Amino acid sequence: MATFTELQDGEYFLDSFPQDDFPRYIWVERPDLPPAVWTTETTHRDGQQGGLPLTTEQSLVIYDLLCRFTERSGAIRQAEFFVYRPSDRAALEGALERYHAGAPIEPTTWIRATAKDVELIRKLGVRETGMLASASDYHTFHKFKPGGRAQAARTYLEAVQISLEAGIRPRLHLEDATRAPMEFMLPFVEAVLDLAVPYGSTLRPKFRICDTMGLGLPYDDIALPRSVPQIFRSLRRAGLRPEDLEFHPHNDTWLVVANCLAAVREGCGVINGTCLGKGERTGNAPLEAVLLHLIGMGYFAQGRPDFTVLNQLAALYAGMGESLPPKYPLYGRDAHRTRAGIHADGLNKFWWMYAPFNVPVLLGRPLEVSLTKDSGLAGLIFLIRQHLGVELSKDNLGLQAIFSWMLNEFEGGRQTSIEWEELEPVVKRHL
Repeated sequence: MATFTELQDGEYFLDSFPQDDFPRYIWVERPDLPPAVWTTETTHRDGQQGGLPLTTEQSLVIYDLLCRFTERSGAIRQAEFFVYRPSDRAALEGALERYHAGAPIEPTTWIRATAKDVELIRKLGVRETGMLASASDYHTFHKFKPGGRAQAARTYLEAVQISLEAGIRPRLHLEDATRAPMEFMLPFVEAVLDLAVPYGSTLRPKFRICDTMGLGLPYDDIALPRSVPQIFRSLRRAGLRPEDLEFHPHNDTWLVVANCLAAVREGCGVINGTCLGKGERTGNAPLEAVLLHLIGMGYFAQGRPDFTVLNQLAALYAGMGESLPPKYPLYGRDAHRTRAGIHADGLNKFWWMYAPFNVPVLLGRPLEVSLTKDSGLAGLIFLIRQHLGVELSKDNLGLQAIFSWMLNEFEGGRQTSIEWEELEPVVKRHL
């Protein structure tokens, strides 16, 4: 017969789940992680391309919120901007003014890897620019006429040369890398690095690896080109350092965060995405999720981003008609809301039971209960205590009266849940 060890208190695995911090990684065998990892932001480029209708003023409000979020943690170090419309250039100029006045996020630009586009940014005052350098044969054979790898590489390298001559550090965006041949990417990386040697370390190019269609997989036992670990392992072997590499994935097949973490584990030092995941089609890597995991890995021990600030970003998007889905992780309206009576009862007895971490402290968001026909008395008790600070026993006559009103609502055919705003006057009438 099985026997069980009895304890004075439970085993809560507090090394993994500290009660006032994000969950931590406890390694069985620690991977060879980069010494430093950070993120870069693309709301003003990919977020806008994905449908955010940004005015200059909204762009600068977002930039200011991102700066407040990262503060001096170094969690977000750069943000990239379009430059093709006057409103975008005005947003870039405003962000540059803030950066030169001490804001923590460096504005950069995004252009196509053409001589014409490099000329466009020469006088904008940026120190670094992203350059679209499509890498898969899906692109190189069909974007160019007559097309092919050699012509694509010549076009990109011409733009790199002009950028270096202008004193602007090039960041090559290897588009569609998870469908691209290493037989193109590795020689191209080598050619770019050779071209940059005379310009010194301050203009050493960076390389952004783009999982453009979200087809990458986070496993190293999958064949190239889909294996994210194998892509970064190959690039590291080619001489690229963690700080030379960025990863820019999309979420088309639901693996965006897993792929980001796989990239970091293989030596990628920078993750590019957007806070709250806004972006083309299914969205970019949600940086708040990536950063939560990076903190769990031990990064940003000297200073954390302020996750409570992103509630204001979510509110801004709602005001723009771009609300987060209600069940969007961490910041959706219902992300921390339960409707089950057994969960509400657990929250009453030991609230850590149904919370992944200290959500009110770390995110600035309440643990919520919505009342349904399944919520029971426990849901009522939780809501009343949360909003009024009143502790009630289940046999309290006022509570029983409120519960009867609630049951009558649902027995009468109601299908929608009862929120506090509707419940409050009923509570005050009976208590």
